[in-house]
This record gives sequence, C-alpha cells and structure tokens, in this order.
Amino acid sequence: MDIKQYMQTLGEQARVASRALSRAGTHTKNQALQAIATEIRKAADTLKAENALDLAAGEEKGLDAALLDRLALTDDRIEGMAEGLEQIAALPDPIGEISDMNYRPSGIQLGKMRVPLGVIGIIYESRPNVTADAAGLCLKSGNATILRGGSEAMHSNQAIAACIQRGLKSVGLPETAVQVVETTDRAAVGELITMPDYVDVIVPRGGKGLIERISNDARVPVIKHLDGICHVYIDAEADLVMAADIAFNAKCHRYGVCNAMETLLVDATVANDILPVLAARYEAEGVELRGCDQSRKILPNINAATDEDWATEYLAPILSIRVVDGLDAAMDHITEYSSGHTETIVTENYAHSRRFLAEVDSSSVMVNASTRFADGFEYGLGAEIGISTDKIHARGPVGLEGLTSQKWIVLGTGQTRS
Repeated sequence: MDIKQYMQTLGEQARVASRALSRAGTHTKNQALQAIATEIRKAADTLKAENALDLAAGEEKGLDAALLDRLALTDDRIEGMAEGLEQIAALPDPIGEISDMNYRPSGIQLGKMRVPLGVIGIIYESRPNVTADAAGLCLKSGNATILRGGSEAMHSNQAIAACIQRGLKSVGLPETAVQVVETTDRAAVGELITMPDYVDVIVPRGGKGLIERISNDARVPVIKHLDGICHVYIDAEADLVMAADIAFNAKCHRYGVCNAMETLLVDATVANDILPVLAARYEAEGVELRGCDQSRKILPNINAATDEDWATEYLAPILSIRVVDGLDAAMDHITEYSSGHTETIVTENYAHSRRFLAEVDSSSVMVNASTRFADGFEYGLGAEIGISTDKIHARGPVGLEGLTSQKWIVLGTGQTRS
C-alpha cells in the first residue's frame, strides 16, 4: 500500500463529506446516530467475534491484563456504545446557533454563527468503543472524521466502522463522513497529522508518549493535554471536615484518570490538624504518601518527596504532600508544577477563593469541590472527546461546542461603506 496516497485519498473524501455534513440538518444527523446505534446492536455477535481476534492477538503479544480489559467488547460495552450514540442524538445541536446579534451605526446587523470545524482526525489507543463515541460527537457537530485506532484493536474498529457506515448510508449521508484507517502502518499517523489541506484539527487520545509525538510532529492544530498533575490546596480557613472529604475523593475515587489529585497542598496553620486524619484514610486505601520535610515531621512514617514527585502524574495510589505558608506559596507551587488541568482550593475565605479563581491558570479551577468533577459529563456537556489544557481553541472538557467554531455574519439592507 502507498500510505501517502491512501491517506491523501481519505483526506480528499473527508473534505467532500464535510461539505455534505455542513448542509445536514439536526433531524438528519440524529437519524444517523439512531441508525448507527441500531446497527451496532444488530451486529453484536459480529463485533464480539472480531474483538475475539484482537484479544487473541493481544494475548499472543503479551499485552497485560489491564490493556486486554480495555480492549474487550462485552455485551455491556456494546450496549454502552449504542446508548452513547442515542445520548448524543438527544443533545442540543450547536450548529447554526446565532448569537450576539446587534445593529451597527451603518445599519448592518452583526452577529456570530456556530459552524463545524470541518475534518477532525482522531488518534487513539486500545479502547474500540472510542470509535463509536468519537464518530458520534463529530457527526452531531457536523464534522467529517478520520479515525486511527490502535493496531491492537484493528478487527474491532473495522467492524464498528462498518456499522457506522451502514447507518450513515441509510439516511442518505456519505459513508466517507466517518472513515477508519485500514492499515496498522504507523506512517499513516505521520501522514494524517501533516495534511493541513484536508484535516482541520487533530485530537490524540492515549498515553503521554503518543500525545507528545503528535504534538511535536503535527502540522495541523492539536487539541490535547499531556499530563493531569492536579492539585488540591487546603487553606488556613478551610472547613477541615469538608477538606478531608474533598482531598480523599480527589485522590481515591479513581486513580488512573487525568482529573485525580496528584499533589496535596496544605496550609501550615492547619497541617497538624488535617494531615493525620487524611493519612489514616489514605492508609486504609493503600495509598503511598510522599511528603516534604515539614509534612514528614507531622507524618514521620511517610516517604520523602523529591522534585520529580511534584512534576509526576502518578495515575496510581501514590500522593505527594507539601505544607505551604499561605495562599501565595500554594499558587507559586501550582504555577511551577501544574500541567494546567484542574486545581481546587478548599476555603471559607471569599477573598482567597476569588484570588485562586483569578490567578490560577488551569483549564478548570474549583472552589470547595473535588477535582474529579473536571469531566464533560459532570459539566453537562453530555459527552466529551477529551480534555484540553491548551488556551486556543478549546480548553477543559471538549464536548460538541468544542468541536465547532464561530464565524461572523452580517445582515444588510443594501448598505455600502462610504
């Protein structure tokens, strides 16, 4: 296969399909989503059979149990894909929404209209259900998409792609509106991220290594985050019962997610009161604690934290703890080590909370809430395609609106400029 020519063909087809999608109304897009959900349910046995081929190949390659679990398509996960598409169909359609209309002195009426980005390339690993999720979000937001899943899920992804294309065809939309790359050759990724004539944005979903490679090599704008080094700061004027619950939930609700707390910052004036309480709760959950010198005076049995710990996303039952001298010291630490994902302050001091919200430069900044809420579903987006720590174009959880842009529209009655 000539990879360059193959990818260029996909790009050309996606660009043509994107124009057809931009003309499609909400009803047609929702019909397509419902039809794809139906096709997925009908093809459940085929999906499981194709997935069994991927699982067998994965076992042969020595994939660990966690990877094999992410790769597996169970009856529940297949139903989850179908339900997810139906949920996307139920979401408000952002396309065509007009806002900020006002009259100018010239008499023209000026406003903004929300429009699709065009063609979105999505690169992801392991989980085949991402194929349906990503296709659904792109379809509802009026974007054509080129999907490149992990080689370990090739059979599963192609089987899901067939369901998607049957659903699109059944409502008169081009099957090329969603294309799944049919080669495992890594050169395909290199082509996809360097085709600005055909691809408008790239969304990588996977490990840090994948995202770093895409970010470094892409010639197309990338929506991504590299790390989720999230902080909770317990202020001198925090409600300590609330603080303990938030700090426990932010770390222990789930470990392997990007919005889990990795560093706990505690004001020195309350450290003696709160740290022993939290340490007992963490110990009961098997969380390893690593602390600064001051925190180890309070908790002498914990390990010493290094500079590397402050800059590490553990994605594991490990937590670094630092005692700080006030709000400014906490924000200085966050400025130096945060990945720009999510930070929380626990405080009853209104002035402190306002400063934290204004001065901490992350995609989500919270007061008196667990970092685990930094999620598209929890934010009411219905679904998300990922989290962005960039400042342009989308920031934070990226839902349907994040897959769109706005253009200026002008309505006149014959005005000419003098």
